[in-house]
Amino acid sequence: MNARLDDAAARRAYYDRIAVHSLKPLWEVLAALVPPLPVTEAVPALWRWRDVKPFVAESGSLITAREAERRVLILENPGLPGQSTTTSTMYAGLQLILPGEVAPAHRHTQSALRFVVDGEGAYTAVDGERVTMSPGDFIITPMWTWHDHGNPGDRPVVWLDGLDIAVVRMLGAQFRENHGHESQPVSRPEGDAAARYGSGMLPVDYAPRNGVTPVFCYPYRTSRAALATMADGPRHRCHGIKMRYVNPATGGAPIATIGAFLQWLPKGFAGAPYRCTDGTVFTVVEGAARVELDDRSFDVGPKDTFVIPSWHRHRLHAREDTVLFSFSDRPIQQALHLWREHEGE
Repeated sequence: MNARLDDAAARRAYYDRIAVHSLKPLWEVLAALVPPLPVTEAVPALWRWRDVKPFVAESGSLITAREAERRVLILENPGLPGQSTTTSTMYAGLQLILPGEVAPAHRHTQSALRFVVDGEGAYTAVDGERVTMSPGDFIITPMWTWHDHGNPGDRPVVWLDGLDIAVVRMLGAQFRENHGHESQPVSRPEGDAAARYGSGMLPVDYAPRNGVTPVFCYPYRTSRAALATMADGPRHRCHGIKMRYVNPATGGAPIATIGAFLQWLPKGFAGAPYRCTDGTVFTVVEGAARVELDDRSFDVGPKDTFVIPSWHRHRLHAREDTVLFSFSDRPIQQALHLWREHEGE
């Protein structure tokens, strides 16, 4: 017994001596660094639209879009306080732009997506082309592209932002540049990118650029129609009918670091248990469903946002026909051959 106590004391003294030289024993932390199963401090979380909408609206009376640059309420994971992240790698927030406002043009090395939650008539401009926003539209601003937002309409517009901020921060590659003007010059008519790259054809001299999609808007009316066409077809036992957004030039993800998905759960659908290594942010576009986890459950409805962290088993039960949008870091994990999934108990 005394020998073991002496050993413990000797080790503590040794650790104290080597710490002065910025050394640390691996054997003291190995189990935490290389666990048998994925471990994340992120926890399942839900932001109900009826709860957050008043706070989003109130922010419009406290600070202008020009002052804030981006008037956003971060959906910060309760398990990751102070980190401004929703999963361990992904950031999500609700951005508000009021009638007559412009969110100034800038660009950054972080890639971003927008999913329109409430209102219509605002626009996003990307590298000289504007697109008018409608509910359910999926819009991207690839890394280092000039982008600004404006609202020439008569009602507020709110969208869900998704960015790979934590990934870029981890790599120490954060850069940002302001444009110098509130709005970038418009150099192409609206719909130009969709016509050139989203019609099943590509310009004869087109060459993929950094794996980023040349189409930056995926209208909900088109995506929803695709799901409806497949409604009577085979359904995945966990996901119902689930599609991924793609770069039409490569078939890969629209953004190299962020995967985005749209799925339809028919009324009465009771999904089998499922888990995967990409922590995922969901928002309800239509319908109502119940999300069942091992230790808790919650009901979700239109415009609610929820997060399922890495390797958390969950089930989706549709109380009525339901459409879910989601995004995650799956393309990174798949590129590194790290992604895993598991169906069933």
